[in-house]
Amino acid sequence: MRLLVLGGTEFAGRAVVESALARGWEVTVFHRGRHEAPAGVTSLLGDRTAPDGLAALAEGEWDVVVDTWSAAPSVVRDAARLLAGRVGRHVYVSSCSVYAWPPAAGNDETGPVVEASPDAVEVPYAEAKRGGELAVLDSFGEERSLLVRVGLIIGPWENIGRLPWWLGRMARGGPVLAPGPRDTPLQYIDVRDLAEWMLDAAVRGLSGPYNLVSEQGHTTIGELLEACARATGSDAELRWTSPEAILTAGIEPWTDLPIWIPQERRPELHRAIHQVNVTKALAAGLSCRPPADTVTDTWTWLKSIGGTAPQRPDRPVLGLDPAVEAKVLGL
Repeated sequence: MRLLVLGGTEFAGRAVVESALARGWEVTVFHRGRHEAPAGVTSLLGDRTAPDGLAALAEGEWDVVVDTWSAAPSVVRDAARLLAGRVGRHVYVSSCSVYAWPPAAGNDETGPVVEASPDAVEVPYAEAKRGGELAVLDSFGEERSLLVRVGLIIGPWENIGRLPWWLGRMARGGPVLAPGPRDTPLQYIDVRDLAEWMLDAAVRGLSGPYNLVSEQGHTTIGELLEACARATGSDAELRWTSPEAILTAGIEPWTDLPIWIPQERRPELHRAIHQVNVTKALAAGLSCRPPADTVTDTWTWLKSIGGTAPQRPDRPVLGLDPAVEAKVLGL
């Protein structure tokens, strides 16, 4: 298989490249040159947002293209138009954020989506991802387009700061503000399971939208944080704290305490992120590794790069101020 990845040097794109190389595929990555491309690929340089930025893609044919772009839909549109006659299938990494707010319980791929345009430039994230979907459909049609609506992604190469923050916090040790209840269910996708499923789906010729995260209740906040403490081998002491005490202290779920969303206090947000219907993806072969494997492998990767994860410049820095944590814990 000949694979073209638009990006391919960070997080989801990187995982796709690594998975494809392990299969013996011929891989080309198109990127801006800000990060070193994985060994074993053909590297093409260009800035998709610049005039003539797609010049390096003017020639060449591929079986599959994977695009992870999450900003202006017009950028997805321009690349899709250029490649439509020379690529067999388009796999677009979209998001469950495309669904209209508030999400219904058990929302599946037939749920209503936000209004969007493939020609838009500066729009909010949900509209950007839905506009990207429309851009792909316009050029590749429904039969040649796979729209992968992911939820929370964690694992090695993460450059958002969610699981790396928790691992770093556990590594510092001592009393840790652990957001309860401990059995709050979580849903996420290990970036490597995402990559494997997408490539398998492309080979099988799947098309249309698929929600892609783990099965509901794949793990809990307690299991995840305890796995982080074990992986780091520190003396971290999890002090489970009620959502009421956390929210009263002005601490924000998801940003100050990454991944965690109190199910009873923020029900709509919890439904949107941790209660996604993935029946269709499971029927299409989705398999998710145990949470402990994701945590341990992410910690191993973090240590291999010096303990500090890369940070996307277009995303806010996540995590709780140590002084605020100490105050809530009464230290």
